[in-house]
Amino acid sequence: MDVCPVKGWVYQPVSGFESHLLRELSGGEAPRQIGPFYLSKTPPFSRDSAAPLVPRNVVFWFQNCWLEPFRAVFASISEAASILRGIQRNWAAALFTQYRRGALIAQKLPPLPAKRRPFPWRAPDSPMGAWTLLDARTLLASPRCASPFPNGTLEFEEDKTRPPSRAYLKLWEAFALSGAMPGAQDRCLDAGASPGGWTWVLATMGAAVVAIDRAPIDNALVAMPNVSFIKHDAFTMKPEDIGPIDWLCCDVICYPPRLYDWIEKWLASGLCKNFICTIKMQGEPDFETTRRFAVIPGSRVTHLHHNKHELTWIYTAQQPPPPAPANWTPNT
Repeated sequence: MDVCPVKGWVYQPVSGFESHLLRELSGGEAPRQIGPFYLSKTPPFSRDSAAPLVPRNVVFWFQNCWLEPFRAVFASISEAASILRGIQRNWAAALFTQYRRGALIAQKLPPLPAKRRPFPWRAPDSPMGAWTLLDARTLLASPRCASPFPNGTLEFEEDKTRPPSRAYLKLWEAFALSGAMPGAQDRCLDAGASPGGWTWVLATMGAAVVAIDRAPIDNALVAMPNVSFIKHDAFTMKPEDIGPIDWLCCDVICYPPRLYDWIEKWLASGLCKNFICTIKMQGEPDFETTRRFAVIPGSRVTHLHHNKHELTWIYTAQQPPPPAPANWTPNT
């Protein structure tokens, strides 16, 4: 058995947006492609100047990042499984070759839950590892990853009758990732609410919801006693027009700088504690505005499993920092 650490980080790109990730990793030495993955010396996190011991993410367009990769040469299927089991319990396979051999190794590992998750659901505290086979005798693996979900994927038990759109899955995932969510005593703002997918999430959690959009939302939502609808452009309304809120949720289709300017006003007002906003890309990705969101202390910018050509900015009063390697330094 030959086990050795791998220098750098292994990135699993978002399918269809590989070019975005490569542009983010192009600042230094060119990444090495390993099957569908990229091995890069560009770290996914940097130090937060406002909180030096808390990492903030600086690479965004990935499905998952392997934080502590290592390579292991093994003699048998049992030995490969033993290597992984000896490190931790949770391992998600990410095979791109040697599928049959990989399946035999996976059978000897503790099984991961295969069912879709009910909502509400919170991400587990235990680390989630990832592994693949480079050839018949070589493992590439990492015991800790940036995503707490297997290969960055989270599937829910969907409600196919009540929500007026499938956008609700993004908000469910953001709440599961952040570890915080609104309750019955909270007041929430849903900006860009039409047709009402996010309003439906917030209202069914018992929160009082102010839904704003120039287009109407579903009539069933308007009839709910804890939903008030304002037909207006949310971005032309000042925080003082809305008043104190516990959660600001925004899925408005707009250029990222316009979203950032509006969020800046809310942050300056102190009238909101928690934010979940979709940063929608109009054509080319806006890396500059994305970084402006990411440097807000306590923020996380990520590509959710249910995102498309967009990222999600999460800022909560209780949000834990993203998981960095135990030996992480900004210049590793």
